[in-house]
Amino acid sequence: MTTYVVLLNWTEQGVKNVRESPKRLDAAKKMLADMGGSFKHFFLTMGTYDMVAVVEAPDDAVAARFALNLGMAGNVRSTTLKAFPEAAYRELITSLG
Repeated sequence: MTTYVVLLNWTEQGVKNVRESPKRLDAAKKMLADMGGSFKHFFLTMGTYDMVAVVEAPDDAVAARFALNLGMAGNVRSTTLKAFPEAAYRELITSLG
């Protein structure tokens, strides 16, 4: 499984209906699980982003479909970062010679 960091901001629609946000999070967790992935961590944050999620997906295509489905609902905008775990980081750096 590949890890992704998803940075999220509520849209005007999303913050207007913020009381429904926990239900939307549950629906997003189910959607990703149905696609073969899972949420590892979820945080409400202060600063540039309203929320941060760490998720796993089988591949980039699943992660992209998940992000697009979130955006189509109109409640959040997302930025998705592919994350390399420490072991992969070390391997990549070592391969530089």
